[in-house]
Amino acid sequence: MIIVFPYMRVAGMALFPFILVKNAAFKADAILINHERIHLRQQAELLILPFYILYLLNYVINMLRYRAHYPAYRNIVFEKEAYDHEADMNYLATRKWYRFMTYF
Repeated sequence: MIIVFPYMRVAGMALFPFILVKNAAFKADAILINHERIHLRQQAELLILPFYILYLLNYVINMLRYRAHYPAYRNIVFEKEAYDHEADMNYLATRKWYRFMTYF
C-alpha cells in the first residue's frame, strides 16, 4: 500500500508493509516504487526489526568512513542493491533471497 506523507524530506520510504511518498505524483514513479519494493523485500527477509538495526549500523559505520551523509547513505548495502536494480521492473520476480549480502 502506498501512502502519501507530505512531511518527509525524501521522495519515498519503505516502512514495512507500507511505501510512503512525499506527494501523490510519486505514486506513478515506477522506478521509485520499485526501489522501495526492493526495500520491503529486504525488510521481510530480515523479519523487519533487524533490517532497521543493520541499516542504521551500516549508516553509522559509513559516516565514520566517508564523513558525509550522501556517500554514507549511498553505500549502505541495502541502498546499493535497491539503486542497482530500481529500473529493472522484473528484478523482484527473479531476485534470490538475501541478495543484499553480495554488497557487503
